[in-house]
Parts: sequence; C-alpha cells; structure tokens
Amino acid sequence: MKTIRYGVIGTGAMGREHIGNILALPGAEVVALSDPNEWSLRTAQEMADLPDEACHLDDDPLIEDDSIDALVVATPNHTHAHVMVDAMASNAHILIEKPLGRTVAECDRIIEEAAKREPIVWMGLEYRYMPPITRLIEEVRNGIVGKPEMVAIREHRYPFLPKVENWNRFSVNTGGTLVEKCCHFFDLMNQIINGKPQRVYATGSQAVNHLDEEYDGKVPDIIDNAYVIVDYDNGTRAMLDLCMFAEASKNEQEIAVTGALGKIEAFVPEHMTRIGLRSTGSIEELEVRNPDIEFEGHHWGSSYLEHVDFVEAIRTGGSPKVTLEEGRMAVAIGVAGHKSIDEGRPVMMDEVL
Repeated sequence: MKTIRYGVIGTGAMGREHIGNILALPGAEVVALSDPNEWSLRTAQEMADLPDEACHLDDDPLIEDDSIDALVVATPNHTHAHVMVDAMASNAHILIEKPLGRTVAECDRIIEEAAKREPIVWMGLEYRYMPPITRLIEEVRNGIVGKPEMVAIREHRYPFLPKVENWNRFSVNTGGTLVEKCCHFFDLMNQIINGKPQRVYATGSQAVNHLDEEYDGKVPDIIDNAYVIVDYDNGTRAMLDLCMFAEASKNEQEIAVTGALGKIEAFVPEHMTRIGLRSTGSIEELEVRNPDIEFEGHHWGSSYLEHVDFVEAIRTGGSPKVTLEEGRMAVAIGVAGHKSIDEGRPVMMDEVL
C-alpha cells in the first residue's frame, strides 16, 4: 500500500505529539514541517530526522507540494482560520487540531471553504478515542443505561502548560478556556446525548493560576475553574466540572452517564470503565486498553488511534469520522459558556449559533 506522506504545519507541543504518532503509524511518514518559531521547528526536525530542505519557516512550501498526501494543522488557535483557508488550497487531506476556531464565525469560515474541496478535512478531537471513553460511548449507544438522563464530566488536572510566546495565556488568542480546553468535553456530551444543546449556564473564574505572571505588561486572563451546565432538547442535562489546579488527583478525566437502567463511568488514566445496573445491583469494573496503540504520547494513545482512522479514510476514500460541524458545535457551547459567565445568566444556543 502507498505510504501516506504527512506534512505538519505547527511544530509546538501538539504538533510534535502528532509527529510521534505518525512516526509510529504503519504505512505513514513525516516528510515536511513548517513553523515560524526556529526552536520549535528545529526540535521537531530532530524528532522527525528530516533534512534542512524539508523544514520551513512558512507554510507555503507544504501547501504547494503535491507529493504530500496529508497535512496536520497544529498551530495556535488564533491562527487556525487563516492557516486553514490557505491550507485548503492544497490537494492534501487535512487534520485540524482542536478547537476548530476561537469563535463560531471562524468555524463557519473554515467550513465554508472546506465545502469547496474533495479531499478530507478531519476535526481533531482525540478524547473520543481514549479507550475507556470509547467503550462508554459504545455501551450508551447500545442502551446499557437506557436513555441518558444525566451526564457528568469532571476534569481535574494541572494548569495550562507554557507555550511558544505564551500565546495560551490570553483569551483573545485561545477563545477562552471553555473553548480551548473544554471543547473536548462538550464534544463528548454531544456524542453521548442523542439531542441538540439548547441552553448553557456557566460560572467560573481565574482563582489560582497565572496570577503572578505578566507578559508585555499584561496579566493572563484565562479562567482555571468552572461549572458548566448544558440542557438538551430531549430533556437530558450535562455538567462539566473543571479545575485546573487539581493535579493531585488519581484521574484526570471522570465521566458518568446515568439513565433509568443504571450508570456507566469512564476513568482516565486509570483505564477503567465501570457499569452499574439497577435491576441487579451489580457493579462491574472493566480494564479497558487498546492493544493496537503504538504510541501513547500525552493523551494515552488516543491521538494515535485518531490517525489510524484518518489514514484509513484516506486509503478508502471514506468520510471523516469527526466532522468540522461537530467541531463547530463544541466551540459554540464553549462560547455560550463564556458568555454566560460574563453576563451572569443562562445563554440560549441560538444566541451564539
């Protein structure tokens, strides 16, 4: 089978994670890189073992290279809209790292351009691919708890990591924490619940992190904790409990879905899915791992499994399993959450869509 030739646009922390996944992926290779930051570019060059002529400070050589089969866009959030519009002039299939954009308008611009082309444009939302979460979604869709009535997602983790030029310290660059970080969880809510989000109520603040930092005279403004409640049109409600100064936690992500028949939970990185049935009172704990993962990276192998599906779709001419429209909706819930925090009221989704 033809080797899939990847170019990676953006070689910061997440770009290098994608490189690690591709290097471990059978039938794929990294052939070109671009990043305007010299340190990021050279670090990724060493990782991918590429010659100087394959590494560029601007994106055009990758976009114009017809021998490249797939592009990964892993640039800072505030560059996604213009980088993606440029990249879609290529003939390559594209995987865009989350979030799709900082705003719904940026997402709409990208989706409009993607509709004009035939090659795949794949939304990078790898949390779906974490094996315990994948198992939970499958069991819910198979009816294990009946209709989901309540979905609770908890992420208790460490603060935002340093990024190049500290771009992730400011909401104007990220879209805000609920967009930058939590689009993953809003996407999971949408995957679990067979309905449309209608109303969002959120409360959150910047309580602990980054308050003693200053960049060009400005103090970071990204929130580090929040509760977000999302009401769906079918009566199901979901909640996100986010704390980014809780690294002293056994699990970083905990998800619980409850219905009339029982409750199912997923725990990461404990690699466990737990199923409780009301009819029998039984509680079953399952260790859930995927033996096909060849590179774990920072996301417990989920990005690797995402690339497996991406490459399969390229080879077979299939459709993306994770669509730009799904990325847009995840961003929209985050935007509504920030609007709710700022205005101190519930926000209807049609206000931001």
